[in-house]
Amino acid sequence: MNAAETQEVKNFLLDSDQQFRHLAEQHHLLDDRLHQLLEKHYLSEPEQLEQATLKKRKLALKDQMETIVRAHSEQRGSS
Repeated sequence: MNAAETQEVKNFLLDSDQQFRHLAEQHHLLDDRLHQLLEKHYLSEPEQLEQATLKKRKLALKDQMETIVRAHSEQRGSS
């Protein structure tokens, strides 16, 4: 599947799949918080820990979303 097809599936899932939409919203919120932390010149130890935790959670959400996209694409391909 090329990038355009993948984006098409993601857009479809954002409109039609509540779980996918929820994961995407959480991913976006984590991304916003990461950007807030990255704007700082210095991060305290708790902020460094938060940054690492946010990155891991964001990656886990992305993996879940990609699993849904793949499953949907396979299902669509076999229909």
